[in-house]
Order: sequence, then C-alpha cells, then structure tokens
Amino acid sequence: AAGGGGRPPGPDSSLEPYVQTRIFKIIVIGDSNVGKTCLTFRFCGGTFPDKTEATIGVDFREKTVEIEGERIKVQVWDTAGQERFRKSMVEHYYRNVHAVVFVYDVTKMTSFTNLKMWIEECNGHAVPPLVPRVLVGNKCDLKDLIQVPSSMALKFADAHNMLLFETSAKDPKESQNVDAIFMCLACRLKAQRSLLCRDLEGRPGQARRLEPTHDAHGKNSCPC
Repeated sequence: AAGGGGRPPGPDSSLEPYVQTRIFKIIVIGDSNVGKTCLTFRFCGGTFPDKTEATIGVDFREKTVEIEGERIKVQVWDTAGQERFRKSMVEHYYRNVHAVVFVYDVTKMTSFTNLKMWIEECNGHAVPPLVPRVLVGNKCDLKDLIQVPSSMALKFADAHNMLLFETSAKDPKESQNVDAIFMCLACRLKAQRSLLCRDLEGRPGQARRLEPTHDAHGKNSCPC
C-alpha cells in the first residue's frame, strides 16, 4: 500500500531489486560548441541530435551499463561552456565528481589552447588528483578542417597524465569510440573502488591515442 513499509521479501522473492546500483558522476568540460552535449547524447541515447541549443547551467543524462557482472549507473553531466551560464552552478557541478572529460574541437585551435583554463578551473575546485581525467578531440570527421594535429594533442595529454580519444559524435561509425570514452572511465572507477588500498598517485600513465577495439564477435571492449 502507498506509504506503507511493505513486507520483507519471501523465500522465493528476487533480491535483485534491493541491490544498490553504484553511481559514477562524470562531468564534461570545454568551450562552447565543441560538441559536449552531442557526445553525451551519443553515449546515453545512441544517437546524434538533429538540433541542439546552448546548454544553460547544467544538464545531465544517465545510462546503466554492466561491467564484470555488476550494474553501474553512469551519470554524464553536461555544462555550459559560456561563463554567464556557469557562475551559479559551477560549485554544484564539481561536487562529488568521479571523473572528468575535457573536450576540444579538432577544427578550432582556440578550443584546444583554452584547455589550460578549464584544467585550472577544475583544479581550483579541489578535484582530487585520483579522479581520472581524459582528453577528447571531437569532430575528427571534418578531416579537411583539422587545426589540432594528433601529435600536439598527445603531447598535451601526456603532460597532464590523460588518455587521448579522437572521435566524432556526429559520425555513426565513431559511436563505438564515444562509448569507449565513458566505458573506459567506468572500468577504471570500478577498479579503483575494488582495490581500496591501491595508491595510484605518483604513477603517471603514458598518453595514447585510442581507437575502438573489437573482440571476435565484433563487440567493442574497454580500451583500458
């Protein structure tokens, strides 16, 4: 009955609904018009939106995934890139974050050079160094317009201990690579929380340009 405490499950009742699903909060940061909203749409809904408007404040989408038999809810928080839309929400945005995705547009050098500003903002809100961070170069389908070469992005990613993904939220052929960005982070977060005594600080990783990998059945696997 509504408002009642309910009865405990009987011997034949499934306990699965009572198992707490872990939630990982992943925030997406970068200049306006680099494709942050489109990346979240592609991962959470599997599609590219026909039309998007500028994000005002903060929006989030979520997707439940299964990793090694455990169901995990991935919350992807999308934020406005324009300062006037960020001021009132920025503290809430960074609170209790589990991972950070920095996005730039490979066809706009300014969006790449501004990454330093976004990293400084992230550090300024005391995001712990153990929080995984990745770098995403979006719109790589526009090959004739590319201004940020992979070599430059790799050097930046290596200097900041991040993995680099180059992808396109628009191109359906790149959808597996978009999935890999968030699944990689979810796998890493699950591993961190499974090994509570493991100290990951002071172990800088080698930056790599990641491409989607496939098993014998054509399914994409976690690149981590």
